[in-house]
Amino acid sequence: MLALVRDMAGDHPARPVLVLSNQPDAAGLARAAASGVPIASVDHRLFGANRVAFEAELRRHLQAANPDIVCLAGFMRILTPGFIAGFEDRILNIHPSLLPKYPGLHTHDRALANGDANAGCTVHQVTAVLDAGPVLGQARLAILPGDTPDSLAARVLALEHRLYPAVLRRFATGDHTPILLA
Repeated sequence: MLALVRDMAGDHPARPVLVLSNQPDAAGLARAAASGVPIASVDHRLFGANRVAFEAELRRHLQAANPDIVCLAGFMRILTPGFIAGFEDRILNIHPSLLPKYPGLHTHDRALANGDANAGCTVHQVTAVLDAGPVLGQARLAILPGDTPDSLAARVLALEHRLYPAVLRRFATGDHTPILLA
């Protein structure tokens, strides 16, 4: 999120209008506020299993901010098809694998367990099918001998911080051509 906020300056075609978290104590909220970006949080735990009520509260904050694009970054909740439809073709997400490989969780563990030679990250549009929307960018790196899930995650995170801002910049101009970083 901070990589996106920092990049949205100068000649960038987008500006951050809200940082919204489902974790009220997320460190990124204070960092976003310090950067002058409005913040809000909706604690999903307060809603129990009522995803509709949780998403209605998310939607209320988003509609007040009126974003053209919604960027998920570290948002670890599955959104319902109804919520996604309200922002159709305008939600982006970053995922720590080379989709379509390893949707969902534990991507680094799975890549290492399968003996993959490469790992990376993907920015994609969010659809009702988990981690299956159109790919807007990917960044790849070699898995090194001795890599652990944590060491691989740290190296992939550095790629995420390069890829996501580049994809957002292009997407905000209306260009959906995928970006490939090596």
